[in-house]
Amino acid sequence: MTNRNISFIVKEQNPLMLRPTDTVEVACQHMCERRVGAVLVTDAHAHLKGIFTGRDAVQVLARHGDAARVHLSEVMTAKPDTIAPERTAIEALRMMCDGGYRHLPVVTDGKVVGIVSRSDFKGLELDQFEDETSLWERIC
Repeated sequence: MTNRNISFIVKEQNPLMLRPTDTVEVACQHMCERRVGAVLVTDAHAHLKGIFTGRDAVQVLARHGDAARVHLSEVMTAKPDTIAPERTAIEALRMMCDGGYRHLPVVTDGKVVGIVSRSDFKGLELDQFEDETSLWERIC
């Protein structure tokens, strides 16, 4: 299967969502338990406020030291890029490549419906993405 819609990838997903007032320590504990690389920071109605990733956790520990005292609202990436569920895998891969990130929230009408990461994409989608990237590099 190539170039699936994002809705297919996230259809049975239960993304990790925490509040801006939760601490980095809590986020890291949940990320470890769920074996995920990102937390979607939302309000009580699942409206996306930001994203917090493993990369962010490393920065927090290096700069602040005490993850129990730092709230997600202080260190999250606010208003991250998002993708709609009707978009395609190739479009998501292109956004992640162009933006330099590995996680992309899936949002409809401001509400979180899921999250995709590079590991969610299959061989043929990755192959097609690499072929397109290679073609653009030759053209430019």
